[in-house]
Amino acid sequence: MAFLLPNLSPSLLSRTKSSPKDKISRHPIIAKHNSVSLYPLALSSAVTSLQIPTLQDAQVKTPPGAQDNKQHEKDDFYVNLGLAVRTLREDLPLLFARDLNYDIYRDDITFVDPLNTFTGIENYKLIFWALRFHGRILFREISLGVLRIWQPSENVILIRWNLRAVPRVPWEAEGQFQGNSRYKLDRNGKIYEHKVDNLAFNFPQPLKPAASVLDLVTACPASPNPTFLWGPVDAYSSSWVEFYRAVRETLNQEGYLHVQDGLVTCS
Repeated sequence: MAFLLPNLSPSLLSRTKSSPKDKISRHPIIAKHNSVSLYPLALSSAVTSLQIPTLQDAQVKTPPGAQDNKQHEKDDFYVNLGLAVRTLREDLPLLFARDLNYDIYRDDITFVDPLNTFTGIENYKLIFWALRFHGRILFREISLGVLRIWQPSENVILIRWNLRAVPRVPWEAEGQFQGNSRYKLDRNGKIYEHKVDNLAFNFPQPLKPAASVLDLVTACPASPNPTFLWGPVDAYSSSWVEFYRAVRETLNQEGYLHVQDGLVTCS
């Protein structure tokens, strides 16, 4: 039995025992992995904590205040535009019965017709006062009808109207004429110009004593756009001509005293 077992000396037994350091040194790959495994985790956490600016943040943005002001001005324009259309539709048919609503006009509004130009809200008010005043005096019936309202562009309101009147004098028949009123609006939706154009007159023409039926036919030639006067102003006079003269003279007078509509009660 003693022969079979080798002689184990204490020095040999001490060599066979392995220490923790020897275990680690025997597996260099595992040791290397354990010593470096914590470094990528710390690096990744440090990278994620950094705020890297994106391309969208780097772009130049318009200040929100400027965008809000621009949108606010655009909204005001459309609100005032709708108010102007509604006011004109309501005021023009009652032009000879009551005064207009002047809130939709600017103080420096310009009125333009084929023969005259007036500037200022006071002159503009005087125009419509003169139309009502002299219209009630010279005509037994006078009215203005709106035929059409449309917008050829965003800042223009175009109205086609028809003016009809019956003179007070018994030897004159009913007359009427049509025209366009072109209203221009500024960026705030206020009217700064009112232009009257494209007039088409249809007044009764006084006939001279005719010797034959042929004279009656040739005395009134057919015309799609009859003119305002068929002869010199002095040779032809009517309530319409007197109406135009009276309104123009009223506007040309300096220091004219405004008369209230209640003073005129013609019927």
